[in-house]
Amino acid sequence: MILTVTLNAALDVTYGVDSLRPRTSHRVGAVHRRAGGKGVNVARVLAGRGRAVTVTGLVGGPTGALMREDLRAVPGLRDELVPVSDESRQTVTVVSGDDGDATVFNEPGPRVRPSEWRAFTGRFAELVREASVVALCGSLPPGLPSDSYARLVARAAETGVPTVLDTSGAPLLDALGARPDVVKPNAAELAAATGCEDAGAGAERLRALGARSVVVSSGPGGLLAVTPDGRRRAVPPERLAGNPTGAGDACVAALAAGLADGAHWGDVLREAVALSAAAVACPVAGGVDAAAYERFRTTVTVEDLHAPQPH
Repeated sequence: MILTVTLNAALDVTYGVDSLRPRTSHRVGAVHRRAGGKGVNVARVLAGRGRAVTVTGLVGGPTGALMREDLRAVPGLRDELVPVSDESRQTVTVVSGDDGDATVFNEPGPRVRPSEWRAFTGRFAELVREASVVALCGSLPPGLPSDSYARLVARAAETGVPTVLDTSGAPLLDALGARPDVVKPNAAELAAATGCEDAGAGAERLRALGARSVVVSSGPGGLLAVTPDGRRRAVPPERLAGNPTGAGDACVAALAAGLADGAHWGDVLREAVALSAAAVACPVAGGVDAAAYERFRTTVTVEDLHAPQPH
C-alpha cells in the first residue's frame, strides 16, 4: 500500500475558457469539480494504475464533506482523511484554450488547531506501519509549523518506510534534516530554496542538506534526477497542449511506485515523464490520458550524465 499525505487538501474547481484576458468577463465552457490537493491527485493516478493506495490528510466543513463524497467513487482508493473544524479550501484553475496555459488561484486553507494536529499524527503513525512508501505533498495549512513534514518523514523513517516529498519553501528546507528518500521540487521551487539557478547545483545543495535523491521537474524540459548512483535526465519526445497543473503529481505517483518496487532509476524516470506528459493531456489534475501514456512510455529518452558527488 502506498500512503499519500495531503495536509492542505482542496476541492479543485477547473474552468475552461477560450482565452484568458485580464480586466474583462469570460464565458466558462467546461467546469470540473473534484477532490484535490497534491497528495489526493497522486493517489488518483496510482489508483488508476491499479495500485493499492490510501489517502490521509486534513479536511473540514461542507467542502471537506464534498471531497470525501467524491473520493468514495474512486475505485481502489481508501479514505483515511482526518477531520478538522475549519472549512477546507478550494482552488480554482482557469485553463485557456488558445494557448493551453493554466492560471491557478489557491486559497490558504483551514486553520489547524494543536489538538487536531495531534490527532492526525497519531493516525499517521498507525497508517505508516501498513505502507510500503509514503508520499507527502503540497502546502501546509495555517496553524501548522514549518517542520510538520520533517516530523512525518522522521516518523516514517523510524518505521523503515521510504518517503517522497513534494513541497516548497520552509517546509521543504526544514524536512531535509529528516533525510527524505526523494524530494521533487520544480525548477522554480528549487531556485527559490537554494538560490541556485543551475538545477544540478541546486539538487546537489538539497542532497548536501539531507535529501537522499532529488528529482527536478522543468515542464516540457523533462526531469533531472540527482541520486546516489549518478545524474540522469529524462525528456519527452514532444510537447503536449493541455492542463499542466497535474503533471507534477503524476510524476510523484511514478516516483512513489518506483520506490515501492525497487525499480532502476532509468525505468522510474521514463515512467515519471510518460505519466506527467499524459497528465497534461487530461483536462483535470489527477487524471492521465491513456493513449498519450502508451505513446510516451516507449519514446521517453533517458540520458546518463555523470557520476554523483559524494555526500
